Amino acid sequence: MTATEARQGQERLRAGLWARVGDRLIVGGSTVGDEGRDGEIVGLHHEDGTPPFDVRWSDTGRVTLVFPGPDARVQHFPSHVRKGEGR
Repeated sequence: MTATEARQGQERLRAGLWARVGDRLIVGGSTVGDEGRDGEIVGLHHEDGTPPFDVRWSDTGRVTLVFPGPDARVQHFPSHVRKGEGR
């Protein structure tokens, strides 16, 4: 996955899985018919946003440390629409 992040007014391409607090982690299901899980990223362990992540799962509300596998993707949100900001 490639994403663009604005940093001090310049565009920078980032390769690989990365996230910011407030983004959504989506993990695919392991069997047919299993929709998988999703949760809000509530904590980072590296300044560059690379895994692992602390994730609050939407189905249980529990926060766990996650080392995402190849079936995971991050849904990025602009900072002004992240939970608790802006609106």
